[in-house]
Amino acid sequence: MQEMQRNIWLVAISVIVVLVLLNNTAYYFLAKKTLEDSFKEELLTHAKRLEISLEQSREGSEQFQNQIGRELRSASIAIQYALDPDIEKVTTEQLMELRDKLGLSHITLLKKLPDDIVLYKSSNVNQLNTSTKTWKPWYEVFNQLFENKNASVDWLGQSLPNFWSGPFEVSTTDVDKLNKWGYYYDGATNYIIDPYVDYERQEEYEMATGVHRMIENSIQSSDSLKEIAFINPETFPDGKETINPKGLVQGHKVQEPIFYGSYKIKSAEDTKLVRKAYFSKKTVTLRENIDGNEIFKMYIPVFVNENGINITDRDGQPMNSYVLMLTSDYHVIQEKLDSQFLNLGMIILAVTGFSLLIAILTMRYYRQSRDKVVRVTQETYVDEINQMFQSIRAQRHDFLNHVQTIHSLAELNKSRELVAYTKELTGDIRMMNDIINIGNPAIAALVRAKISQAESLKIQFSCSFTGLNMQEMGVRTLDVNRMLGNLIDNAFDEVLKYAEDRRHVTLVGKQTPASLEFIVTNTCDHAEEAVLQPIFEAGYSTKQQDHQGLGLSIVKTIAKQYKGDVYVTAEPTGKLTFIIKMPL
Repeated sequence: MQEMQRNIWLVAISVIVVLVLLNNTAYYFLAKKTLEDSFKEELLTHAKRLEISLEQSREGSEQFQNQIGRELRSASIAIQYALDPDIEKVTTEQLMELRDKLGLSHITLLKKLPDDIVLYKSSNVNQLNTSTKTWKPWYEVFNQLFENKNASVDWLGQSLPNFWSGPFEVSTTDVDKLNKWGYYYDGATNYIIDPYVDYERQEEYEMATGVHRMIENSIQSSDSLKEIAFINPETFPDGKETINPKGLVQGHKVQEPIFYGSYKIKSAEDTKLVRKAYFSKKTVTLRENIDGNEIFKMYIPVFVNENGINITDRDGQPMNSYVLMLTSDYHVIQEKLDSQFLNLGMIILAVTGFSLLIAILTMRYYRQSRDKVVRVTQETYVDEINQMFQSIRAQRHDFLNHVQTIHSLAELNKSRELVAYTKELTGDIRMMNDIINIGNPAIAALVRAKISQAESLKIQFSCSFTGLNMQEMGVRTLDVNRMLGNLIDNAFDEVLKYAEDRRHVTLVGKQTPASLEFIVTNTCDHAEEAVLQPIFEAGYSTKQQDHQGLGLSIVKTIAKQYKGDVYVTAEPTGKLTFIIKMPL
């Protein structure tokens, strides 16, 4: 028997260990996914902050470029005052002198012909007599200035009164340099004044405080970020080149595929994912092994409110959006995740060990408690059985005394006393017989004990049982006694509040092929109010503080275990009735 119990406990502990391990394994992988998602979310948040910072820096760089445009306008006005209003009277020497005094790269004057606008005079001899008819949209701007003295072209650039300046761009006459040109015409001359400067000042600003500096600082401050690229999704990855009228290959800065940052860590998926991010307007990620390194990329679409960010599509149309590509070393990310997973694993092991310890202690406590309950129940059962047989033996022992008393009362013709005495004697015998005939020794012992308790408390306790059979009951005797004991004790506690002549408690038990039913009724002046209270809830009690309010809750719990229930009703005669009914 002990070997069987030991095996049962070993099986129970094994099942608990397996369940704990399965639970912790599931928790580990769930936590791993959560950590990875959290890290990616953290990267996205970092990328968003970087995007905002870079966008602000880019806007600052554009503002500086606009300041250069305003300076070109001021230089144009100064040139206008220094030169003759007739282009034919202006000399190249004058232009070169003004160029040097104003700190410009060159000065060019544009003349309108019947079917063209040409670079007519210039301090740069390479530009002389160059047609602008094929320059889009510059040729349209020149016509607008000549006709309206203002430019309103829907394109990149800066429009000011009598002035327009495009973005930094390469020219047809010098394909190796970036310049920013300004064009001024107010009608006081017969030519457009065109001063321009190279990219040096703008580049110095961007390297010191602009986008390039921000990109460099961002990469240096991050342990995983390797590369940042501002991508023109319409021209990525090859850009666009044209052949100018002089037969030279001419690129266009506004159509460069990477207009800020660098693009050296390349993947075959980049083009597809850049366009996917651009058209879906959603961030796209890529994890791939590139040149033996585990790389993690993010493609973030960026949309600005202003019209134009100095980039165009392949057709020269201005764009207000681009893709920010962040390239990270996933090995660094993986090391962080591994460190977190290691910590998580240690925590899981500690929790598992602690859980097993708690489980073992709990099972040991449960086993000790169970053994204690069984022992106490057995002792109570034995005591109550002994009390019942003691009562039977006492009746048999006193039988001769009862006969002698009856004989004496008969000889003395004390008929009234004889009737009373025999009535009392037969009632006691009948009650004992009723208890013996209950059909379940344990329940009979409990009832006999409660009868003795009722006699000592001067409580009128009557019982009636029909058809109880221990083998066919379908309910453990221990559970029946727990329910009856709690209900009877509860009834005794209630009737003790009243005078002795009102202390009435009845117990009825009956068993049918379909159900097992017990009814306990007791005197209660406030029965209607009692049935409205949560009397079956654990902890609820109307008694003194030494009661825990668990009795009725235990009764309902046991009844529910056998798919039965317990009910309470208020009788109109001032009585409270509890009914236990369980299916068999």
